[in-house]
Amino acid sequence: MGFIWLIILVVCSFTRADQDERLPNKCEVCKFLTMELQASLEKTARSKEVFELGEVLDTGKRRRKIKYNTSETRLTEAVDNICEGILQYNIHAERPGSLRYAKGASQTMTTLKNLVHKGVKVDLGLPYELWDEPSVEVSDLKKQCETMLEEYEEVVEDWYFHHQDQRLERFLCQTHVLSPPDLECLEEVWKGELGAKAVEEEKTTSHDAGEL
Repeated sequence: MGFIWLIILVVCSFTRADQDERLPNKCEVCKFLTMELQASLEKTARSKEVFELGEVLDTGKRRRKIKYNTSETRLTEAVDNICEGILQYNIHAERPGSLRYAKGASQTMTTLKNLVHKGVKVDLGLPYELWDEPSVEVSDLKKQCETMLEEYEEVVEDWYFHHQDQRLERFLCQTHVLSPPDLECLEEVWKGELGAKAVEEEKTTSHDAGEL
């Protein structure tokens, strides 16, 4: 009996999340754009490669040398298809705010797949082979990412060449893209399941204290 209730609860949760579907806001788009770009740049941060630019003239003048990790080439390679990586995200309906966007399978989807593997019939209104396709929300997040990257290309370049002492998230989102009332999602940090449990317990404790 308990197992049946589990199936009903999971399916209802998934259905409710689908009904509550909302497209990503500007804060969320900027947050994940900067996260992906910062992560891409960090992969090549320790490169010691050096470029030599220009031709050796008859005068014997040497070519100009530029370090790869401060070059425009590095930025161009990092930006290339950066928004495409957002399609690796999934909707984690059990998480609040911007934290619902994360890579890896959500708890809800993992539970549903486990039920299917056990022979339980789960009808979500779409074929099983499409369960892992990017959701409407994630697809829109990618689309908005591309638009924002194009719109603020010069700002990103300014940060890269002159302001890397600041986090890109702060420099781009807080200073150029968003207004103060729209910055809330930048403070949302996922601390894992234990962190989420602690938050819920804190809310419950606060609620109980208010009733005393």
